Amino acid sequence: MALFIVHGDERSFRWAMGMMIVATIIDATDGWLARRARVEEVLPQFDGRRLDDIVDFQTYTSLPLLFIWRAGILPDHFSWVLLVPLLASLYGFSQSNAKTEDHYFLGFPSYWNVVAVYFYWLQPEAWVAVSLIIALAILTFIPSLYLYPSRGGPLSKLTNVLGSLWGVLMILITYGILNDPKLLVWISLAFPLYYFLVSWWITLRRWLVKDRQWNSEHHRLSNLAAETSSSKD
Repeated sequence: MALFIVHGDERSFRWAMGMMIVATIIDATDGWLARRARVEEVLPQFDGRRLDDIVDFQTYTSLPLLFIWRAGILPDHFSWVLLVPLLASLYGFSQSNAKTEDHYFLGFPSYWNVVAVYFYWLQPEAWVAVSLIIALAILTFIPSLYLYPSRGGPLSKLTNVLGSLWGVLMILITYGILNDPKLLVWISLAFPLYYFLVSWWITLRRWLVKDRQWNSEHHRLSNLAAETSSSKD
Protein backbone atom coordinates (compact mmCIF):
# COMPACT_ATOMS: atom_id res chain seq x y z
CA MET A 1 0.00 0.00 0.00
CA ALA A 2 2.77 2.41 0.90
CA LEU A 3 4.43 1.91 -2.50
CA PHE A 4 1.21 2.82 -4.30
CA ILE A 5 0.77 5.92 -2.13
CA VAL A 6 4.32 7.11 -2.72
CA HIS A 7 4.03 6.49 -6.46
CA GLY A 8 1.25 9.02 -6.42
CA ASP A 9 -0.65 8.79 -9.71
CA GLU A 10 -4.41 8.21 -10.04
CA ARG A 11 -4.09 4.50 -10.76
CA SER A 12 -1.81 4.02 -7.76
CA PHE A 13 -4.19 5.95 -5.51
CA ARG A 14 -7.06 3.71 -6.62
CA TRP A 15 -5.02 0.62 -5.78
CA ALA A 16 -4.11 2.10 -2.39
CA MET A 17 -7.77 2.84 -1.60
CA GLY A 18 -8.77 -0.65 -2.69
CA MET A 19 -6.17 -2.12 -0.36
CA MET A 20 -7.44 0.05 2.52
CA ILE A 21 -10.96 -1.30 2.00
CA VAL A 22 -9.75 -4.90 1.70
CA ALA A 23 -7.65 -4.44 4.86
CA THR A 24 -10.78 -3.26 6.68
CA ILE A 25 -12.65 -6.39 5.59
CA ILE A 26 -9.75 -8.61 6.66
CA ASP A 27 -9.56 -6.87 10.03
CA ALA A 28 -13.25 -7.55 10.58
CA THR A 29 -12.69 -11.30 10.16
CA ASP A 30 -9.14 -12.02 11.31
CA GLY A 31 -10.10 -12.42 14.97
CA TRP A 32 -12.81 -14.93 14.09
CA LEU A 33 -10.41 -16.82 11.82
CA ALA A 34 -7.73 -16.88 14.54
CA ARG A 35 -10.22 -18.28 17.04
CA ARG A 36 -11.37 -20.90 14.55
CA ALA A 37 -7.76 -21.88 13.89
CA ARG A 38 -7.07 -21.99 17.67
CA VAL A 39 -3.94 -19.89 17.29
CA GLU A 40 -3.68 -19.39 21.06
CA GLU A 41 -3.50 -23.15 21.56
CA VAL A 42 -1.07 -23.81 18.71
CA LEU A 43 1.17 -20.80 19.45
CA PRO A 44 0.62 -19.97 23.14
CA GLN A 45 3.47 -17.42 23.23
CA PHE A 46 2.22 -15.57 20.14
CA ASP A 47 0.35 -12.37 21.04
CA GLY A 48 -2.13 -11.94 18.20
CA ARG A 49 -3.68 -8.84 19.78
CA ARG A 50 -0.34 -7.03 19.78
CA LEU A 51 0.29 -7.92 16.14
CA ASP A 52 -3.27 -6.84 15.32
CA ASP A 53 -2.71 -3.44 16.96
CA ILE A 54 0.55 -2.91 15.06
CA VAL A 55 -1.02 -3.77 11.70
CA ASP A 56 -4.17 -1.77 12.48
CA PHE A 57 -2.18 1.34 13.32
CA GLN A 58 -0.52 1.15 9.91
CA THR A 59 -3.64 0.39 7.87
CA TYR A 60 -6.08 2.60 9.81
CA THR A 61 -3.89 5.57 10.70
CA SER A 62 -0.35 6.12 9.40
CA LEU A 63 -0.86 4.98 5.80
CA PRO A 64 -4.24 6.72 5.33
CA LEU A 65 -2.78 9.95 6.71
CA LEU A 66 0.17 9.56 4.34
CA PHE A 67 -2.39 9.07 1.57
CA ILE A 68 -4.21 12.30 2.47
CA TRP A 69 -0.91 14.20 2.37
CA ARG A 70 0.38 12.58 -0.83
CA ALA A 71 -2.91 13.06 -2.69
CA GLY A 72 -2.78 16.79 -1.97
CA ILE A 73 -6.19 16.79 -0.33
CA LEU A 74 -5.03 19.43 2.15
CA PRO A 75 -3.17 22.59 1.07
CA ASP A 76 0.52 22.54 2.02
CA HIS A 77 0.03 25.09 4.81
CA PHE A 78 -2.46 22.72 6.48
CA SER A 79 -0.32 19.59 6.26
CA TRP A 80 0.67 19.93 9.92
CA VAL A 81 -2.96 19.18 10.87
CA LEU A 82 -2.33 15.51 10.03
CA LEU A 83 -0.14 15.29 13.13
CA VAL A 84 -3.27 15.76 15.25
CA PRO A 85 -4.99 12.48 14.24
CA LEU A 86 -1.62 10.70 14.27
CA LEU A 87 -1.00 11.63 17.91
CA ALA A 88 -4.64 11.02 18.84
CA SER A 89 -4.47 7.53 17.35
CA LEU A 90 -1.25 6.80 19.23
CA TYR A 91 -3.14 7.67 22.40
CA GLY A 92 -6.15 5.59 21.37
CA PHE A 93 -4.16 2.49 20.43
CA SER A 94 -2.19 2.72 23.69
CA GLN A 95 -5.25 2.58 25.95
CA SER A 96 -5.75 -0.66 27.83
CA ASN A 97 -9.53 -0.09 27.79
CA ALA A 98 -9.78 0.83 24.10
CA LYS A 99 -12.16 -2.13 23.73
CA THR A 100 -14.79 -2.57 26.42
CA GLU A 101 -15.85 -5.84 28.02
CA ASP A 102 -19.31 -5.54 26.47
CA HIS A 103 -17.82 -5.31 22.97
CA TYR A 104 -17.58 -1.64 22.06
CA PHE A 105 -14.72 0.57 20.97
CA LEU A 106 -14.14 3.32 23.53
CA GLY A 107 -13.46 6.61 21.75
CA PHE A 108 -13.32 7.16 17.99
CA PRO A 109 -11.68 3.98 16.63
CA SER A 110 -9.28 5.69 14.20
CA TYR A 111 -11.12 4.96 10.97
CA TRP A 112 -8.83 7.31 9.07
CA ASN A 113 -8.80 4.93 6.12
CA VAL A 114 -12.52 5.60 5.60
CA VAL A 115 -11.90 9.34 5.98
CA ALA A 116 -9.08 9.21 3.42
CA VAL A 117 -11.19 7.39 0.83
CA TYR A 118 -14.07 9.85 1.09
CA PHE A 119 -11.74 12.84 1.08
CA TYR A 120 -10.23 11.59 -2.17
CA TRP A 121 -13.56 11.07 -3.91
CA LEU A 122 -15.44 14.09 -2.58
CA GLN A 123 -12.55 16.60 -2.43
CA PRO A 124 -14.03 18.76 0.35
CA GLU A 125 -13.03 22.37 0.92
CA ALA A 126 -9.90 22.72 3.05
CA TRP A 127 -11.77 24.16 6.03
CA VAL A 128 -14.28 21.28 5.94
CA ALA A 129 -11.52 18.67 5.82
CA VAL A 130 -9.50 20.32 8.59
CA SER A 131 -12.59 20.73 10.80
CA LEU A 132 -13.57 17.09 10.34
CA ILE A 133 -10.03 15.84 11.03
CA ILE A 134 -9.77 17.84 14.25
CA ALA A 135 -13.29 16.89 15.40
CA LEU A 136 -12.71 13.16 14.88
CA ALA A 137 -9.30 13.38 16.57
CA ILE A 138 -10.94 15.00 19.61
CA LEU A 139 -13.53 12.21 19.72
CA THR A 140 -10.66 9.78 20.34
CA PHE A 141 -10.36 11.25 23.85
CA ILE A 142 -14.09 11.23 24.61
CA PRO A 143 -15.31 7.97 26.25
CA SER A 144 -18.02 7.40 23.66
CA LEU A 145 -19.03 3.93 22.50
CA TYR A 146 -18.65 2.70 18.92
CA LEU A 147 -20.01 -0.52 17.46
CA TYR A 148 -17.63 -3.48 17.41
CA PRO A 149 -19.67 -5.88 15.22
CA SER A 150 -16.95 -8.48 14.65
CA ARG A 151 -17.14 -9.35 18.37
CA GLY A 152 -20.92 -9.85 18.38
CA GLY A 153 -22.01 -6.63 20.05
CA PRO A 154 -25.43 -4.96 19.63
CA LEU A 155 -26.75 -4.83 16.06
CA SER A 156 -23.76 -6.90 14.97
CA LYS A 157 -25.61 -8.96 12.34
CA LEU A 158 -27.19 -5.92 10.69
CA THR A 159 -23.94 -3.96 10.86
CA ASN A 160 -21.91 -6.83 9.39
CA VAL A 161 -24.36 -7.21 6.49
CA LEU A 162 -24.41 -3.47 5.77
CA GLY A 163 -20.63 -3.29 6.15
CA SER A 164 -20.14 -6.13 3.67
CA LEU A 165 -22.40 -4.43 1.12
CA TRP A 166 -20.54 -1.16 1.70
CA GLY A 167 -17.18 -2.86 1.16
CA VAL A 168 -18.28 -4.45 -2.11
CA LEU A 169 -19.72 -1.15 -3.35
CA MET A 170 -16.55 0.77 -2.46
CA ILE A 171 -14.36 -1.79 -4.24
CA LEU A 172 -16.52 -1.49 -7.36
CA ILE A 173 -16.28 2.30 -7.19
CA THR A 174 -12.54 2.32 -6.54
CA TYR A 175 -11.64 0.09 -9.47
CA GLY A 176 -13.91 1.96 -11.88
CA ILE A 177 -16.30 -0.92 -12.51
CA LEU A 178 -19.39 1.26 -11.98
CA ASN A 179 -20.30 4.40 -13.91
CA ASP A 180 -20.86 7.78 -12.23
CA PRO A 181 -18.80 6.97 -9.11
CA LYS A 182 -19.47 10.38 -7.48
CA LEU A 183 -23.19 9.65 -7.04
CA LEU A 184 -22.45 6.16 -5.73
CA VAL A 185 -19.88 7.56 -3.30
CA TRP A 186 -22.55 9.84 -1.86
CA ILE A 187 -24.95 6.90 -1.59
CA SER A 188 -22.28 4.78 0.10
CA LEU A 189 -21.99 7.40 2.85
CA ALA A 190 -25.20 5.93 4.27
CA PHE A 191 -23.24 3.17 6.02
CA PRO A 192 -20.64 5.37 7.80
CA LEU A 193 -23.49 7.67 8.85
CA TYR A 194 -25.49 4.69 10.14
CA TYR A 195 -22.46 3.45 12.08
CA PHE A 196 -21.73 6.86 13.60
CA LEU A 197 -25.33 7.76 14.48
CA VAL A 198 -26.16 4.35 16.00
CA SER A 199 -22.92 4.43 18.01
CA TRP A 200 -23.76 7.83 19.43
CA TRP A 201 -27.35 6.83 20.11
CA ILE A 202 -26.02 3.96 22.23
CA THR A 203 -23.50 6.29 23.87
CA LEU A 204 -26.09 8.88 24.83
CA ARG A 205 -28.41 6.19 26.21
CA ARG A 206 -25.55 4.82 28.31
CA TRP A 207 -24.68 8.28 29.59
CA LEU A 208 -28.32 9.03 30.48
CA VAL A 209 -28.63 5.73 32.40
CA LYS A 210 -25.43 6.44 34.32
CA ASP A 211 -26.62 9.99 35.06
CA ARG A 212 -29.91 8.67 36.40
CA GLN A 213 -28.11 6.08 38.49
CA TRP A 214 -25.78 8.75 39.88
CA ASN A 215 -28.71 11.07 40.69
CA SER A 216 -30.59 8.21 42.36
CA GLU A 217 -27.55 7.25 44.42
CA HIS A 218 -26.86 10.89 45.32
CA HIS A 219 -30.51 11.31 46.39
CA ARG A 220 -30.33 8.13 48.49
CA LEU A 221 -27.14 9.25 50.23
CA SER A 222 -28.58 12.71 50.84
CA ASN A 223 -31.68 11.19 52.46
CA LEU A 224 -29.51 8.85 54.51
CA ALA A 225 -27.38 11.76 55.69
CA ALA A 226 -30.49 13.75 56.58
CA GLU A 227 -31.96 10.82 58.54
CA THR A 228 -28.67 10.28 60.37
CA SER A 229 -28.49 13.99 61.25
CA SER A 230 -32.08 14.08 62.53
CA SER A 231 -31.58 10.94 64.63
CA LYS A 232 -28.58 12.51 66.31
CA ASP A 233 -30.65 15.57 67.13
